[in-house]
Amino acid sequence: MKVSLFIPCLTDQFFPQVGINLYKVLKKAGAEVNYPSEQTCCGQPAFNSGYHAEAIELAQRFLKVFRNSEYIVAPSGSCTSMVKMFYPEILEDPGLHELLHDITTKTYEFSDFLVNVMGIKDLGVHFPHKVTYHDACHLLRELKVKDPPRDLMRYVRGLELVEMEQSETCCGFGGTFSVKYPDISTAMVEDKAAAIAQTGAEYVVANDSSCLMQIGGYLSRKGYTAKPLHLAD
Repeated sequence: MKVSLFIPCLTDQFFPQVGINLYKVLKKAGAEVNYPSEQTCCGQPAFNSGYHAEAIELAQRFLKVFRNSEYIVAPSGSCTSMVKMFYPEILEDPGLHELLHDITTKTYEFSDFLVNVMGIKDLGVHFPHKVTYHDACHLLRELKVKDPPRDLMRYVRGLELVEMEQSETCCGFGGTFSVKYPDISTAMVEDKAAAIAQTGAEYVVANDSSCLMQIGGYLSRKGYTAKPLHLAD
């Protein structure tokens, strides 16, 4: 099984170890993994800010870069959702219809890919810590991925998974939302941090580095002991 890594901008720039660990996990699972170095942004920041012409240009580039991939796997529900859910909205060129359909059907967030495509839940790993899990909005609401991350964690030796209250509530990041509406964003992450603290977890796990940046920044500034951790890590 051949997998092309799709590493989002934020992961590449701020959390490169997530991409490296995603590679290691997929290799351990038995996949043949490559990283198309020509890839750039998927276009989500431009799309969400109303720059649709620029988003279309980036989407067209994405199709060209990954057109020969057997599977495309990303450590992000947000950017995977951009490809699978929103590319069909902005790419109306009939000449791209067949390629677009091919790309969207073979692009996966990595926990979904491991569990539902490769059929793997037990990777034979060990992490003796108490953790809680945050459901990232796009992963849950757009891609409908809820159980696969939890399935993978339940097979980790020594890991105690404790569900937080309102695990599905947004952390308040939302890309440029957190910049445009900082007071609302802060109030949302404050509630999320309180829910994390109530679990007594040592780590809060999520599948989007953007959520973890938002949550982790608040936890650190306010002196909470829980640490952010991507599932791939």
